Amino acid sequence: MIAYPAINPVAFHIFSWPVYWYGLMYLVGFLAGWGLLSLRTRISPRGFSQEQISDIAFYTALGAIIGGRLGYMLFYDWQVLISNPLLLFQTWKGGMSFHGGLLGVLVAMVIFSKRMHKPFLALTDFVAPVVPIGLGAGRIGNFINGELWGRVTDVPWGMVFPNAPGSLPRHPSQLYEFAMEGVLLFLILFIYSWKPRPMGAVSGLFAIFYGIFRCVAEFFREPDAQIGYLFGGMTEGQLLSLPLILVGIILLVYSYKKGKIADEAIS
Repeated sequence: MIAYPAINPVAFHIFSWPVYWYGLMYLVGFLAGWGLLSLRTRISPRGFSQEQISDIAFYTALGAIIGGRLGYMLFYDWQVLISNPLLLFQTWKGGMSFHGGLLGVLVAMVIFSKRMHKPFLALTDFVAPVVPIGLGAGRIGNFINGELWGRVTDVPWGMVFPNAPGSLPRHPSQLYEFAMEGVLLFLILFIYSWKPRPMGAVSGLFAIFYGIFRCVAEFFREPDAQIGYLFGGMTEGQLLSLPLILVGIILLVYSYKKGKIADEAIS
């Protein structure tokens, strides 16, 4: 067993206002994603100006935060939302849903693609490779918060999370998700998207591998107490991720059948 490195969730104070590690991780993810998109465009022009990249980063962050928080409350804690709607704004306490955040980002991309007069899938292909940076940073934030802990285990690297029920060691599932949804997914998408691909292919690959990695991680992650296991022993995360895999496969097949290169569509 490895001791859980209890870290104060408050990183520092600005006067009397606490700044939480959880929020800082999202800020780091968004800034890193924006910086990488900007750098990548300088190295290999993709039909976007630096001003447009800044706007994309802003709208993506806004959609992810609003959609992520609203999605969590609706998918995982809707009864609490009804009893206390103000909890929707307490994002520093954790509680963000990837699937809600994804919907928020997609809405933002639809709006932005119309404003920029660029194909929606070309825009999502452009953004998708840097999304894992934010996902990985968010999982580190979950780990620091001591939330979304794993199931009870006897593996040597099991940890006792202070906020978890009981005193048995558990999988550090947040770190598993950081490794899969953050590091590995980033490498897959970044390498794959370095060369021009059919429009929609990068987005499809993102959906497939995120869905697979999330389904795998859910076997080690403790389901939310208010939901528990669903039919067949599935979790809410798996139930939401399986359709994502299917959509990704359809999109990937469609993109190669269509054969239109994304860079050519936005140039």
